[in-house]
Amino acid sequence: MTATQTRPAPGATGSPVVPGAPRRARARNSMPYLLLAPAVLALIVLLGWPAVNVIVTSFRKLDLGELTRGEITWIGFDNYTEILGDPDFWTVVVRTVVFTASIVAATVFGALLLALLMRHVPVLPRAVLQISLLLAWAMPQLAATTVFQWIFDQQYGILNKTLVLLGFESFAGSSWFATGASTLTVVGILIVWQAVPFVAMTLYAALLGVPKDLYESAGIDGASGWQTFATITWPHLKPVLMIVTFLSILWDFKVFSQVWAIREGGPNGGSTTLPVLQYLEGIAGKHFGLAAAVSVLMVLVLVVVCAQYLRLLLRSQEVEL
Repeated sequence: MTATQTRPAPGATGSPVVPGAPRRARARNSMPYLLLAPAVLALIVLLGWPAVNVIVTSFRKLDLGELTRGEITWIGFDNYTEILGDPDFWTVVVRTVVFTASIVAATVFGALLLALLMRHVPVLPRAVLQISLLLAWAMPQLAATTVFQWIFDQQYGILNKTLVLLGFESFAGSSWFATGASTLTVVGILIVWQAVPFVAMTLYAALLGVPKDLYESAGIDGASGWQTFATITWPHLKPVLMIVTFLSILWDFKVFSQVWAIREGGPNGGSTTLPVLQYLEGIAGKHFGLAAAVSVLMVLVLVVVCAQYLRLLLRSQEVEL
């Protein structure tokens, strides 16, 4: 007769215990955190510590004299009181928010049209368009700013000369930088021109992920172009569109180089935005504590704007669900 042996279930009393198994399990579970630790530490050192220094500096009087003598003078919320009590600051805040919203909307709308165009044109025109977008995106900011200054120049700009040749005589010698609004319009066109390529290529990549079978089914069912876009293209494109819109808000809110290079926030401060104000108070005015307070307030404004955008985004997703 053959004796039948029953093997005890794992974890039951009398089951063999592998030496070091709990230790290896803990090591295996902690391995992802150990791999992420260097990156987290680098972010804390490179981003967290400077941010803390900016906040601490905003509570100090740190002008050129204090910086040279190495003095530490704590003044509490005096920097914030001075900034918030200045009516010009709130004008700059409203101008920055409106300017950011305008160029983000123009960027996303133009990029969406270009992405849809690349989706439907033949191979050769699409290649030419993509190369043109890549060249516009790769052009250095200051070089592009110089080109736009010549295009919109009052005397020698090609735009005024072209408009005059088309019969618009009133544009002869017209200055596009006479007011803050017109200056920001030129800056906005420049920013949109350089921002559209990245957003358009991202949306085009998202369009390539839409199954062609869905478009074929819509064509068989007799759906119009708008119906096809609303029921097929838009649902697949919306998540990517929301992401690039969010990124555009972050990037365009802190634009400095183009605004400063065009007219240094002029004329008469009419094109000054929050990043330019920060530079004028800190580097140009040598009021580093005041500039740090502007930086903190700028981050708070950006947090409020992004929070409102994320709230609307989450609400729209809840409605769809």
